[in-house]
Amino acid sequence: MSKNRTNNKSMLVAILLITVIIAMGFLPSLSHNNYDAIPEPGDAQGNIYDSLKYEKSIHVLAMLLVGFGFLMVFVRKHGFSSITATFLAVSIALPLYMLVKTMSGEHFSIVSIDSFILAEFAAASLLIAMGAPLGRLNMNQYIVLAMAFIPAYIVNEWIILESGFFTGFIDVGGSVVIHAFGAYFGLGLVSNTLDKFKGQPEADNDAVSDQFSLIGSMILWIFWPSFTSALVAPNEVVITAINTVFALCGATLATYVFSKLLRGKIEIADIANAALAGGVAIGSVCNTTTPGYAMLIGVAAGALSTVGYVFIAPKVEAMIKGTDTCGVHNLHGMPGILGGIFGVFISGTPTLQLLGIVVTVVLGLVFGKVAGVVIGLFGQKMVPYSDEGEFH
Repeated sequence: MSKNRTNNKSMLVAILLITVIIAMGFLPSLSHNNYDAIPEPGDAQGNIYDSLKYEKSIHVLAMLLVGFGFLMVFVRKHGFSSITATFLAVSIALPLYMLVKTMSGEHFSIVSIDSFILAEFAAASLLIAMGAPLGRLNMNQYIVLAMAFIPAYIVNEWIILESGFFTGFIDVGGSVVIHAFGAYFGLGLVSNTLDKFKGQPEADNDAVSDQFSLIGSMILWIFWPSFTSALVAPNEVVITAINTVFALCGATLATYVFSKLLRGKIEIADIANAALAGGVAIGSVCNTTTPGYAMLIGVAAGALSTVGYVFIAPKVEAMIKGTDTCGVHNLHGMPGILGGIFGVFISGTPTLQLLGIVVTVVLGLVFGKVAGVVIGLFGQKMVPYSDEGEFH
C-alpha cells in the first residue's frame, strides 16, 4: 500500500512537469519565437551590451549550480541529494519563471538576456529557500517546492518592484526581494515541523564535506560581483563590482574576527557562510554607495551573520519550532534586511523602503507556510540527511 502511494505521488509530480513542458511548447511567444527584445544586426551598441550581460548570466549560472550546489554538500551523507536537488530546482525555476511571466499579460520577451537573468535571480531565491529544509525533503518534494516557490516569488517581485505601490524602493542586487524573501519563505516552510522529525538522525558534517562546501562558497564569492552588476546601467558596472568585492572583503574579515572571539576557535561553517553576508547586504545599494561604505556594510553583515549562527539561530528555531539546516536566516535573512535598511538612507522614500521590507518578510513567511502544507502531501523522506533510499 505504501509503495503504491509513493508511486502515485511520483506520477503526480511527473504529470505536473509534463504539463509545464507542454504549456511552454504551445505558448505563442515561444512557438513564434518572440524576438522583439533582440537588437537589430546593425545595432552594435545593443549587441555589445547583450553580449556582456550574457557573460554575467553564465557567471550567475555557475553560482546557482556549482556555488549553491557545493555549498549545500556540507551534510556528510547527503551529497548526492543536495547536488541533484540543486539541478532539479534550477531546471524547473528558469523555464517556469519565464512561463508564468509570459502568461501574466505584461510585455515580457522570452528571448531576452534581461529576462533570462531575472529568471536566474528567481532560481537563486529558490535555492536559498531550499536551504532551510535541506535534508528533510525527498526528491519529489524538492520539485513541488520549486513549482510552489516561483509563482510566490513572482507575486512578491511584482508587488515590490513592478506594481507602482513601492515606487522608489531600492534593491538593485536583491538584498530584500531575492535573499530575504527566499530566507523567510524557507523559515515559513520549516515552521512547526520539529516534532515531525523528532528522534530522526540529525545533520552531520566532516572535514571532506566541509571542504567541498568551501569550494561552493568561494565560487559564490568570485562571481558575486556579476550577480549584483548583471542588470545595472553600463556606467554603473565598475562601481557596483568594486563595491561588491569590498563588501565581501569586509564580511570575510569580520567573520574571522567574530568567529574566533565568540567561539574561541575558528568555525569553518562561519567562514563558508557568513563570509558571503557582505554580498547579500550590499545588494540594495551596490550601485549607489562608495567602496568605503561598502566595506563597512560588509563588516556589519559579516558580524551579524556570525552572531546569528552562534546565538540567534537556536532562538529562532525554538520560536518557529523548526530546523533551518543551512542557516539561511543567518546568511540571507538578517543580512538581506540589513541591506534593505541601508537603502533607507538613499532611497528618498524611507517609509516605503521599510514597508517594502516588512511586506516581503510577511509574504515570504505566509507563502512558505502554505507551501509547507502542500509539500507535506507528497510523502516524507525515508532517512533524513541521507542519500539512503533514493540513490544507489
